[in-house]
Amino acid sequence: MNPALLLLGGALFTWGIGEGVFFYFQPLYLAELGADPLQIGTILGVAGVAMAVVHIPAGYLADKFGRRPLLRAAWGIGLLSCMLMATANTLSIFVIGLIFYSFTAFVMSPLNSYVTSARGKWTVERAITLVSATFSLGMILGPLLGGWLGDRFGLRSLYYGALGVFLISMVFILSLPPQPVESSSTQLSSKNLLRNKRYLSFLGLIFIVMFALYLSQPLTQNFLQEVRGLTLGQIGLLGSLGALGNVILNLILGQTRARLGFLFGQLFTAIFAFLIWRGSGIGVFGLAYFLLGGYRAARSMATAHVSSLVHEAQMGLAYGWLETISALSLILAPPLAGYLYVSDPASPYPFALLLIFISIILTLIFFPRSKNLIPES
Repeated sequence: MNPALLLLGGALFTWGIGEGVFFYFQPLYLAELGADPLQIGTILGVAGVAMAVVHIPAGYLADKFGRRPLLRAAWGIGLLSCMLMATANTLSIFVIGLIFYSFTAFVMSPLNSYVTSARGKWTVERAITLVSATFSLGMILGPLLGGWLGDRFGLRSLYYGALGVFLISMVFILSLPPQPVESSSTQLSSKNLLRNKRYLSFLGLIFIVMFALYLSQPLTQNFLQEVRGLTLGQIGLLGSLGALGNVILNLILGQTRARLGFLFGQLFTAIFAFLIWRGSGIGVFGLAYFLLGGYRAARSMATAHVSSLVHEAQMGLAYGWLETISALSLILAPPLAGYLYVSDPASPYPFALLLIFISIILTLIFFPRSKNLIPES
């Protein structure tokens, strides 16, 4: 394995621990600071929009100036944002920190570009899913540490705890070696990327698939608590099982080709929706959450396939467009899920199953084959 991937894996594992410390408890701390449910939803929605708008500029900058500077910038902004959230005494100051932290989502494009370039003899699928799994592994441990800290020292302590872990992660990211900036010709400009019909059709497919896969997820915790009667502790356990599924399914599907892994990711997410809808008992729901790891694996497979559709000099921008399209589906799916939930709390699941069935058919027909791109002279 390339030593750069080891360093990056260490950075993501420790960052996953730090983010996991506070991620699942963030709505509770917003309420503690005085936000009502409507305000909490609005705040998290604004954070989601912030995460969506940064990918394309970040991808462009990564192609133009290099990937390592963008990675360092993301880690630095995340560190300072966590410090602001930890020291905030008012809701408004905390929200500013939260929004700035959300902007660090721009890291995905330079991160995936860096991994693709540093993979050595590995396939892109294997490299990206392995790196994704290291973050998810940290996200298994983070909530356990966060629950321990919150019970003993209060919710604010979670952000101080995360800050300490983030400092360790920063050491790893500052140790990353640089990568050369790919020279690009006029034929490889951003405008040329948007004339790539195979790539654009792939983006359209990704939007449909990600919308279908996410529709069953936004209100599942509410469904399990209000309809199935699960406790908060049980729901927290399911979250850890979901993170474990992210790790294992990413590693397994990462050994396959992108198209096959993408299809299996959709199938596993469909089983998740079915088990939540028709199942009962913590064991069945635990299996469902484990299989939900197929959702993240499907995203990793989509990301891995991009490198076969574009030239390396366009890779950052291409990843940026992909992340933006994926984020757009995450913004649009929750309102539909909420509308369906109000009419019948179980209705998002059969509707999602129908959409996933359609998305699998579309994948079988339209998923583009890999193509080795030769730079134009």
